[in-house]
Amino acid sequence: MKFVSYNIQYGIGQDGRFDPERIARAVEGADVIALQEVTRGFVRNGHADLVEIVTSLFPTYFSSFGAASDVLVDHAMVEGRLCERRFQFGNMVLSRYPLVAARNLLLPRTRTFDKLNLQRGALEAVIDAPDGAVRVYSVHLDHVSPDERMAQIAYLKERANGFVDEGGALTGAIEFAVPDPALPADYLLMGDFNMEPEGPEYLSMVGRDDAFYGRVARADRPIDAAAHLKARTADGYSWISPDGVVRKHLDYCFVSGGLVSRLKAAFVDNETTASDHYPVWVELA
Repeated sequence: MKFVSYNIQYGIGQDGRFDPERIARAVEGADVIALQEVTRGFVRNGHADLVEIVTSLFPTYFSSFGAASDVLVDHAMVEGRLCERRFQFGNMVLSRYPLVAARNLLLPRTRTFDKLNLQRGALEAVIDAPDGAVRVYSVHLDHVSPDERMAQIAYLKERANGFVDEGGALTGAIEFAVPDPALPADYLLMGDFNMEPEGPEYLSMVGRDDAFYGRVARADRPIDAAAHLKARTADGYSWISPDGVVRKHLDYCFVSGGLVSRLKAAFVDNETTASDHYPVWVELA
C-alpha cells in the first residue's frame, strides 16, 4: 500500500507556474495522498478552488478537505444573492479506499505581530484499507516558531495516541442511523513539519536515540519511517529555496509502533518541480 505526502504550495511550482495537473502527476499511483497548502480563493493562484480541481483530477478517489484558516476576502450582491469569496488554507486527504470518517484538528497557535502566522491544522482520516482500517493525518506545522511547533507536536501526539479513547469523529452513531466508524489504533502522521532531523522538535516527536538500541517502537511515540529504514541520506532534502541555494528536510511520514514491521520503502521524489517541496513516499507491506 503506497502513501504519499506533498506540500503543493497552492499548486505553484519552482518555475512560478500554477499547474495542478503537474501536482497530480507527481503523486500518481499512490493509494493514499496527503496534501498541504491546499487553497481556495487565494490571490497567488488566481483564486482557484484547489479542492475542486484536485478532486476532479482524482475522480475515483474518496476525499476530505480541512480548512484550518478561513477568512472573508470580499463579497458582492449578485442578482439579489450575497456571494462571498473566502480565502481557505488547509490540508487534504485522498484515498483509493473508502474514507469513512474525518476530523479537522486545529493546532495550537499564538498571535504574531510582524510575521505570517496562519491557523494550522491536521486533517485526520480513517481509511478502510484492505488489511484493516488505518488512520492517516495530513499535517502542516508552523514555519516560524520552534516553540509553536513543540506545542503543536504535543497536541498532535495526544490526539493520535488518544484517538481510540476519544472515539474519533463519531460514536453512538446508531442514533443517526449510520454505522460507527472504525477506531483503528494504527496511524501515519504525514506532512510538512517544518523541522529538521534530530532537532528539538523532531526529538519531541520521536524521542531521543539510544546509542545501542536506537529508537524502539513504543506506544507513546511514532517512528520516522525513512530513518527506520535508513532511507534518508545526510544530504537528503524535501524543500528547496526559490534561488535553489538552501535545501532542508522538512517533510516526513511517522508511523505508529504497530505499523513498523510493515514498513517496506520510503523515499523523497526530488525529480518533480511542481512545488517548492517534494513528495515524500512510504510503502507498507
